[in-house]
Amino acid sequence: MRNQPLRHAETFELPELWQNDRVGSGMQRWQREFPEIDCSGKAVVGRLLHLHETFLKAINRTLARHKLKYPAFAILATLRVEGTPYRMSPKALLDSLILTSGGLSNLLRRLEKAGHIRRMADETDGRGVIVELTEQGRRLVEPAMRDHAETERRLIAALSVEERDAAAQALGRMMLGRT
Repeated sequence: MRNQPLRHAETFELPELWQNDRVGSGMQRWQREFPEIDCSGKAVVGRLLHLHETFLKAINRTLARHKLKYPAFAILATLRVEGTPYRMSPKALLDSLILTSGGLSNLLRRLEKAGHIRRMADETDGRGVIVELTEQGRRLVEPAMRDHAETERRLIAALSVEERDAAAQALGRMMLGRT
């Protein structure tokens, strides 16, 4: 079904609301120049890519007040919500985050140097390591978590509660289908 011509290519119309945004106007150009290509995926994927950049900038602006960027914040917040004693293995952290193992190692090194985490031997596995949030890291991340949640709510404020629920469910289905 890949790039099969749309049977209704001539009649496919973008919802009026979408026609004037960056992705909608791009889709109109695609339809004009390549009517045989079904570019309908751009309605979702293009907007997600655009919103990723928009959201990340807003989140990093918020986190800058706490002298954090999103990847470091994500590690500290993940450790914090793990609950007392705020510890996880690097593998469990990696499974929870969207980072490479090399990226995680570098971030852990910087966070440890700053005193926000400590790495220690895993008592259950002599070869393993456990990452623990320090008291200093907890004092840093908790106010950042409150501000971060407020920024997320502000970013989705244009959606009704029903639209938020529908978007969350649809995106969740997409994530489950791609893991």
